[in-house]
Amino acid sequence: MVDVKSKLESDLYSRVSEHLSIIYPDKDTARLTAAFIAEMGMGRLIQKPTPHRNHWDQGDVILITYGNTIKNGNDLPLVSLSRFLDKNLKGHITAVHILPFFPFSSDDGFSVIDYSTVNPSLGDWEHIESISKKYKLMSDIVINHISSRSRWFENYKNGVDPGRDYFIEANPDDNFDKVVRPRSSSLLTEVRTNDGSKHVWSTFSNDQIDLNFKNPEVLREFVRIVRDYLNHGISIFRMDAVPFIWKEANTSCTNLSQTHEIIKLFHTLIEHYFPSALLVCENNVPSKENLAYFGNANEAHIIYNFSLPPLLVYTLLSGDCNHLKNWMMSLPPAQAGTCYLNFIASHDGIGLRPLDGLVTDDEIKKLVKKTEKSGGKVTYRKSREGYDKPYELNITLYDLLESTFDEESISFGVDRFLCAHSIMLALEGIPALYIQSMFGSHNDLRRFEHTRRNRSINRHIWNELELEKVLHNSDSTHYRIFTELRRLLSIRKKQSAFHPNATQYTLHLGDSIFSFWRQSINRDQSIFCVSNISPSCQFVNLRDINLINTDEWRDLISGQFYTNIGELLNLKPYQVLWISN
Repeated sequence: MVDVKSKLESDLYSRVSEHLSIIYPDKDTARLTAAFIAEMGMGRLIQKPTPHRNHWDQGDVILITYGNTIKNGNDLPLVSLSRFLDKNLKGHITAVHILPFFPFSSDDGFSVIDYSTVNPSLGDWEHIESISKKYKLMSDIVINHISSRSRWFENYKNGVDPGRDYFIEANPDDNFDKVVRPRSSSLLTEVRTNDGSKHVWSTFSNDQIDLNFKNPEVLREFVRIVRDYLNHGISIFRMDAVPFIWKEANTSCTNLSQTHEIIKLFHTLIEHYFPSALLVCENNVPSKENLAYFGNANEAHIIYNFSLPPLLVYTLLSGDCNHLKNWMMSLPPAQAGTCYLNFIASHDGIGLRPLDGLVTDDEIKKLVKKTEKSGGKVTYRKSREGYDKPYELNITLYDLLESTFDEESISFGVDRFLCAHSIMLALEGIPALYIQSMFGSHNDLRRFEHTRRNRSINRHIWNELELEKVLHNSDSTHYRIFTELRRLLSIRKKQSAFHPNATQYTLHLGDSIFSFWRQSINRDQSIFCVSNISPSCQFVNLRDINLINTDEWRDLISGQFYTNIGELLNLKPYQVLWISN
């Protein structure tokens, strides 16, 4: 009889060894494999992975927030956040993505000084663990870079370990024309070290120094970080800026094969020791490159649908859904064990690079112009052609959708905003809602003036008492949005056809009607999602939706029954129907 434990250990060793031999072909693979397994599995039993297992269902919803978005007097922000969630969103959300809650030097947390501690101005690990006991907790692994004020970088400058060879040195006279990056700042940062002046790679800013994953000790550090976070109750990992982590001369330095193999390694280690933990890859890149991070269901469990926010926004601003439909039809269904993460807004801006090949340059210019007219900002990146291209729109979703391209129909701002979310909540995948969108927040121009960072516009910090007041004022826009989004979430979680992996087909009902069909995995429920994405009334014949005459149909949102499948529906501006049998 084969010893099951020995076979599991042998299988794990073989898989980790294969990953590491691809990443580090010139290193001692046997030594590295033993070290990485020991690092991840300290004191834990190996578990047999269940391939293609879905760790989610239609009830799963993620809230995206900073740890200090809600403050209340002398309370630590994580205490205020936890209290607000329990009072207002328990039962509506299942997971919380708390954006980087570590000590940092810039970029609102994404320039991490110390991965091992919680920023004391927010709270401590006890507060993080408390939230993780009530909600699935999602944390960032800021894997591409670290703060210039970190201990590792200080050690690099002083020539001591750990850190001495954790960073990428380069010659500023080398040719970097092929490098693709999301910023227009200098790629290299000059620093003074004990060995003289050096230039180090800094993809995002001169305070965010890229880590050198060609050194296996750097990767081992991150295995240790992931293990420690798992022990603190974190179960979902957002791997930040993944496409950029491996650099090779004369390449784009994005999406390289070693990068994919590193994600496979994390997947293998996690599924053997923490099988319910999930990897989410943050790849703000064109759609085809993004999809590659599913691998063969052996890389990311979840990838962001980065093309959705700008396409859905363009659809509602133009009143034309053709671009959105074409993209939807090209989107492959996610394999079991993988799924999409759907969102419209986040702590970052609305990325434009995921529109490559989906819309024209003139249409992107329309989005840029509309953002600026609505009080937002636009961030640019350096293109391969040598000039700056618009990279992302920095604006709150509500202010962007308050009026259309022609600046008309402002009276439908709330309806248009809710229409966007009703569509997103019905799509294949897990929905993620940014906390500012839950409230219908406006542009925070005062915060932008203070920080001079474009992204600050959509990172308002709320006083808890003031927030509670506006959310309970029935005359406020915030109340209407918050109340309706919670109602939609309550409806959604009861529908098996909204399982993240349920079937999805795009329907064709004209330019102004965006429609698709969801069918549950066991085929016992169908939902036809029909949205008027224009400021004018639109008519739809139920027969064109292809309803089955023998079933009883009802709109889940309004509660209206449809007994005559030949009925002609009159959809009000931005009205959405979820027609279910």
